[in-house]
Amino acid sequence: MINLIIMTKCLRSVCIVSHVVEGDFLRGIITVSARRALEKEKINSFEKLSGYSEKEIMELKGFGKSTMEKLKIYMKENDISFKSN
Repeated sequence: MINLIIMTKCLRSVCIVSHVVEGDFLRGIITVSARRALEKEKINSFEKLSGYSEKEIMELKGFGKSTMEKLKIYMKENDISFKSN
């Protein structure tokens, strides 16, 4: 029983570590899965993000309407926009 408890604690820490997204870009603004999708495309700054259209970002796995709305609000507050279609 003790071994099972220890194993569970170890597995939990492995799972948490494996889901960490590198960097702080948009941390607390959009979901981890959306941040992971941006990271996969090497989008780690507003300069790079503004080179994409809203449609292109919406095609990434991890982005939905809710996440996009949060991102657009944050971008508008910081005078950043997507490229025109």
